[in-house]
Amino acid sequence: MTYRYRFISEHRTEFGVQRLCQVLGLRRQGFHEWVAAETARARRAEAETELVALITEIHAEHRGAYGVPRITAELHRRGLAVNHKRVERLMREHGWPGSPAANAARQPGPQPRR
Repeated sequence: MTYRYRFISEHRTEFGVQRLCQVLGLRRQGFHEWVAAETARARRAEAETELVALITEIHAEHRGAYGVPRITAELHRRGLAVNHKRVERLMREHGWPGSPAANAARQPGPQPRR
């Protein structure tokens, strides 16, 4: 859907919004709502860039030993209200693994004698 709105935005001076929306089967109101939300998308992208910088700092500070829960807790301690799912998504997008110890398969210890 976004690519259609982007197409309308790029060609609106040539053909007009009404005609393009009609041809593409979209509502004009939907296009105008998409345009209005552009600033919010830009603001969110900027905030995520800053958050990635903080996650990078925390990840390097703890030499990659912190996974999603600990990084989220550290961000909360620094006064940022951020969801663990957002931290997980950003770490996954940037190729940062969680803590290797948490991902390793654990072997059961010796069984007690009876």
